[in-house]
Amino acid sequence: MDLKDRAKKIKVIAFDVDGVLTDGGIYTGADGEIFKPFHCRDGLGISLARNAGLKLAIITGRKSPQVAYRAKELKFDALWQGVMDKREAYKELKEKFSATDEEICYVGDDLIDLPILTQVGLATAVADAMPEVIERVHYVAKFSGGHGAARDVIECILKAQGKWEGIIEGYLAKVSPKQEKINQ
Repeated sequence: MDLKDRAKKIKVIAFDVDGVLTDGGIYTGADGEIFKPFHCRDGLGISLARNAGLKLAIITGRKSPQVAYRAKELKFDALWQGVMDKREAYKELKEKFSATDEEICYVGDDLIDLPILTQVGLATAVADAMPEVIERVHYVAKFSGGHGAARDVIECILKAQGKWEGIIEGYLAKVSPKQEKINQ
């Protein structure tokens, strides 16, 4: 089955966080607080996916209030944190969304993601994923984790499903008359 055929079947996209939705760095402040840099382009992509009817989930090995905040802000449908063996969370995800393996895309970057990546219908990795991950996925994003990789995967799916052009047209239709004059 080719990439486009796999992407057409996707109903759920699940993401790892560190190294996928962030650059993998863990930034700490003077008082021990942790910061995680999320990319705004990924955030818009996640919103576009949700608006296009896809379900969205996070399955991550670390637990942090920053991830819970971002998941709530972007209206993810499900969140699993502190999961070192992601197989149980993946099983719960399938039940929650009544989805088959073929209908799920997972975006990962490291060895902890392999158990899910080897099951899903569309296994994807960020550009800077571990070589052992890259060699086992169907699609490698053009961008590194935390730098637009999630958006790239989402666009791949929405294009395969024939939804991307409608999204672009929707944005163009929203251009104000003042903006039209600027663009001419």
